[in-house]
Amino acid sequence: MKQLFSLILAFVPFRYSAHVYAQDTTVRLIAHRGGVVDSTFTENGLPALKEAARQGYKMVETDMRLTADGVLIANHDADFKRFYGDPRKVTETKWTDARTLASKLDGNHPMLLEDVFRFCAENKMAVMLDNKIAGLDSVLFSGLVALLDRFHLRETAIMIGTDESTEFFTGKVRLSCSRKQLEGNMQKPGYRPDHYYLFERPASLTREDVAWAQEHNIRVIAAINKYHYRKSADMMADAKKDCERMLAYGVTEFQIDSEFRQFLLK
Repeated sequence: MKQLFSLILAFVPFRYSAHVYAQDTTVRLIAHRGGVVDSTFTENGLPALKEAARQGYKMVETDMRLTADGVLIANHDADFKRFYGDPRKVTETKWTDARTLASKLDGNHPMLLEDVFRFCAENKMAVMLDNKIAGLDSVLFSGLVALLDRFHLRETAIMIGTDESTEFFTGKVRLSCSRKQLEGNMQKPGYRPDHYYLFERPASLTREDVAWAQEHNIRVIAAINKYHYRKSADMMADAKKDCERMLAYGVTEFQIDSEFRQFLLK
């Protein structure tokens, strides 16, 4: 992990407020895949981050992967093909090669997590980490936790974890869970609701789930992402219905693709 400790992770507590319809309900939006992503912006790219900041997002979700030489970068896919036209896997590519790739959309180059987090710190944006690193690398993850402590970030950081890393990160970084997982965790010694958050897409999140989580002081985040509607005949109409249903259930925090922002703001 030669460049692991070059990672700088920055988080500023966010207060993203937008009143929904006629209710006095404040929602918080998390920009999926590293910012505002559409037909012109590359996922996890600097232009997408800049657009998210311009539109007023105060939190972004970014995907964490490791290159062949141990460098942490922000990239959703296991390879570089979709945006950069290179079929090589991230884990098989050295950073010196990856950094030269250019997106066909906006000219963006793959970004170090250090650069993503530096941008977020400078623009007072928080970070949600999607851990896409396979296995349990205790050296890597210990370094990440140390950096969270160094920058006073651990209390507010959130993560979409993996089965292999769950035990390591429990109690160190707030982790995503289903209700079933949460109910199991409640039976374990040392359980605390602030170790976890309930994270589901609308198809799997019921009114009862939301009420249950609120009763047990568990944070709830709904994911409204294009991938969930890939088989839909009318993606926008279905997403709108899901957003309205989640709001009616009392959900106030959403990880979203930018197309759906309109359904959550007045």
